[in-house]
Amino acid sequence: MTAQSHPRVRFAPSPTGFLHVGGLRTALYNYLFAKKEGGTFILRIEDTDRSRYVEGALENLIEALKWSGLDYDEGPGKGGACGPYTQSERLAIYRDHVTQLCSVKKAYHCFCTPERLDEMRKQQEKMKIAPKYDRHCLRMAPEEVSRRLAEGAPSVVRMRIPETSTIVIDDLIRGRVEFQSDRVDDQVLLKSDGYPTYHLANVVDDRLMGITHVIRGEEWLYSTPKHVVLYGYLGWDVTAFAHLPLLLNADRSKLSKRQGDVAVEDYRAAGYLPGALLNFVALLGWNPGDDREIFGLDELVQEFSLGRVGKSGAIFNVEKLQWINQQHLRRLGPDAIADKLKPVLKKAG
Repeated sequence: MTAQSHPRVRFAPSPTGFLHVGGLRTALYNYLFAKKEGGTFILRIEDTDRSRYVEGALENLIEALKWSGLDYDEGPGKGGACGPYTQSERLAIYRDHVTQLCSVKKAYHCFCTPERLDEMRKQQEKMKIAPKYDRHCLRMAPEEVSRRLAEGAPSVVRMRIPETSTIVIDDLIRGRVEFQSDRVDDQVLLKSDGYPTYHLANVVDDRLMGITHVIRGEEWLYSTPKHVVLYGYLGWDVTAFAHLPLLLNADRSKLSKRQGDVAVEDYRAAGYLPGALLNFVALLGWNPGDDREIFGLDELVQEFSLGRVGKSGAIFNVEKLQWINQQHLRRLGPDAIADKLKPVLKKAG
């Protein structure tokens, strides 16, 4: 546990469509961890990639969380001491931090065109070296940088990664993970449209919102060295990280729309109970340490710990979900089942 006695965690989806079942599991594990430890569960909307923004997706996300029973303590529509909780409303905060990083030479303006970057990557592929920015603009004279900025030349701001160091992450699920800094790219922090990338916005917001534990999918593990460096550059203590195992199809490929339903909305429309879906996704990576498989949300809160989350990918098995749903239906009793059937029968005429 970090200095704060009560943990603060966040679920931070992008409004790019419906809530994926993998996102539901991330939200659930954050919720369970917060409730078990007497902490706070925050919803933050990461909408800074405007090219992927989908109208109505935010409302869908909030509705899916509400249906599932995962009630957040702070976030859009609820407020809280650390708002606003939508990143597009926090742009001035990110720009201030970028200005600070540039002033101490931890970040720099890059004027390279997409064409130049594309050509650079092709050359690197030919030479069989890992694609990485060649720091062409880092070598630019300060007067030239000032002149171009004054003329309004389009630019991004990149973080200057240290040349030779070992970046260490003490992950609560994976243990010690090391990265060599010479293999980490000079990440873009601020795009030419003035919007931050995920890497800048999530580190700044996690700090300013007092997040003590970042519990997120394994796909973010390889971005984490950049985040650790950024914490250091801004003079902040690094938060605790826990990277959750991937969700897999039966053939062990990453769970995707091509092989079936992946949106919470699909399972809701098919008539699954919210408690059954939560029970099912809880068991995708976590186990209670014995052979019990049926849990209500309150029981999951009592039982959950990050120490029982595994590292290896979890198979998404729809037959198992159907069986769990059946067990939850049996727990309901006839009157509750009748209430749930009424709208279904009405819709069917």
